[in-house]
Amino acid sequence: MDQKKMVVGLLVALVFGLVAARYVYTQLRNARMAVGKGAVVTGRIVVAAKPIVLGERLTTGDLREIPWPDATRPAGSFMRLEDCLDRALITPVVENELILEGKLAPKEAGGGLSVAIPQGTRAISVRVDDVVSVAGFVVPGTMVDVLVTGASAGGDSVTRTILQDLRVLAVGQKSEADREGKPQTYTVVTLLVSPEDAEKVTMASTEGKIHLALRNTIDTKEINPPAVSRTSLFTGAPPVKPEAAPHKVRREAAPPAPKPPEPYLIDVIRGDKKETQSFAGQQVHQ
Repeated sequence: MDQKKMVVGLLVALVFGLVAARYVYTQLRNARMAVGKGAVVTGRIVVAAKPIVLGERLTTGDLREIPWPDATRPAGSFMRLEDCLDRALITPVVENELILEGKLAPKEAGGGLSVAIPQGTRAISVRVDDVVSVAGFVVPGTMVDVLVTGASAGGDSVTRTILQDLRVLAVGQKSEADREGKPQTYTVVTLLVSPEDAEKVTMASTEGKIHLALRNTIDTKEINPPAVSRTSLFTGAPPVKPEAAPHKVRREAAPPAPKPPEPYLIDVIRGDKKETQSFAGQQVHQ
């Protein structure tokens, strides 16, 4: 009897053990499946290995690959260094900044400052000094207005703003501003302009004296201030307004000349002779 009870107890214990093992196995399997579902698939992405200036052609020493979740990969990013090599940057980048398609020029575009010039625009350089360059604080990436002083048609000196909100591409041979914001010494400033504005800058630098006015990069409003003449500046007189075109005097047509009166005929009888005489008519005055 005791032996039967022992066998029954062992069978019961075995059943409970199997049930418990099954439960633990199920829980472990579910846990592994949950972890598998939440796993992040990680790939590679290309970033800058160091600060790189505008126009620089990329080499293997400029780039490196880092792990990056595939689900959050930015559009235009690269997974291989080979896809970026020998292409020039059209904007400067800092260390660990993502290399994107929009920041690179085509391979056939070459390198240097020319890759930063958008289609339809031009880069034009003007000679400056410490005053014109706003004490060296006009640096690449800043925005400026162009003022010119010259002689007007009447002989008076006039200063006016000819262009507004132009981007500075380079100063001297540098296309990147000082990282600490220090002023730079240079004699030439290169501006990004339209073809029409390039002609204005050339004429202004040839016929007058140019000054640059530094402006806030987020201030894009054009105000078009009136020109200032030397006379109005020192006398306080208002600007001379252009004279209105003289009105044409309407001339009335002269009355037609009066027609001379027609001659009239008179029969004159002398004795037995008759003759007709013509007499010129006379204008009758009333």
